[in-house]
Amino acid sequence: QVQLVESGGGLVQTGDSLRLSCAATGETFSTSNMAWFRQAPGKDREFVAALSWGSRSTFYADSVKGRFTISRDNAKNTVYLQMNSLKPEDTAVYYCAATRSWGRASFMTMTTFYNAWGQGTQVTVSS
Repeated sequence: QVQLVESGGGLVQTGDSLRLSCAATGETFSTSNMAWFRQAPGKDREFVAALSWGSRSTFYADSVKGRFTISRDNAKNTVYLQMNSLKPEDTAVYYCAATRSWGRASFMTMTTFYNAWGQGTQVTVSS
């Protein structure tokens, strides 16, 4: 099973950009489908973006479509989340997740679809 560690969070202003990284260890990363979720205080963890193991398929939440980009570098065992035009409502703890399965968007947005999670990195966007 893959182990995940996120980094790159911080405090930024509205309109700024951040790039989150998720470093993976374990021999299954290159064949794992990856995703980013986020959780704001008092709210459920919500889906942000997903990327298939070969980078051929992606899903994005409507709230981040056109602003966020998920990518991966299998040679570096790392998945990224480029976040542009950040808004205060993007403030949350961001989590990286992995799964060996791939399915419809309705499945990929479910936390129960993933079997490995990182510890999270805080992103705060001030207005």
